[in-house]
Amino acid sequence: MAVPKRKISKARRDKRRSSVWKLEMPSLSKCPQCSAFKLSHRVCPECGYYNGKQVVKKEA
Repeated sequence: MAVPKRKISKARRDKRRSSVWKLEMPSLSKCPQCSAFKLSHRVCPECGYYNGKQVVKKEA
């Protein structure tokens, strides 16, 4: 049965348990068509454009 050879210090244990390593919220970019904020590499939820082309038809 595997048993730790040395005691892990409280600092090392707490460093592992802290939230320092967690991911950050994805950054938002402005849509070139309508200037609304959207996630990168995704269709704009406001106007339906992606990469300069209308992908989703939105009603006005």
